Parts: sequence; structure tokens; C-alpha cells
Amino acid sequence: MAKYDPLETYLTRCGSEELELGFTEVERIIGDALPASASRPQWWANETNPSGHVQCRAWRNAGYDAFLLPRSRVLFRRSEN
Repeated sequence: MAKYDPLETYLTRCGSEELELGFTEVERIIGDALPASASRPQWWANETNPSGHVQCRAWRNAGYDAFLLPRSRVLFRRSEN
């Protein structure tokens, strides 16, 4: 199991149009700490071919886009695709 697979499972089961999570909640879901680079918007980029960013595969495979918010929070919103 890849590090971010539990996040993909969580988002898939959630089914909400939007979901806001704190970094602490994401870390609880994946069972590990997020890297320091997660505080930068680039880490949450919604690439259409996320081969270089394994974390992106988690939310893209679940049908979401991710958006970094202030105060170490992230918004997952259903993708338009």
C-alpha cells in the first residue's frame, strides 16, 4: 500500500462535493506526517498526469481537486472532469 492510498480511500468513501481537512486530519488518515513541502501550493497541484507527485494521485483518483487554504488546511472539491 502506498503512503497516500488511505487518503484516496477516505475521499472515495466520503462522497461529498467539498471537504475541508486540516493537515493533522490528513496525517491521521494516512498514518504518517505530511512533508514540510505540503505547506506550499505546488504540493497540492492538481496535475492531470501526476506521475511525479504520488500524493496527487490520491485525490485525483478519488475524483477531487485539492486547494491549499490558510492555517494548514486543504479543501478537496469534486473535479469538473
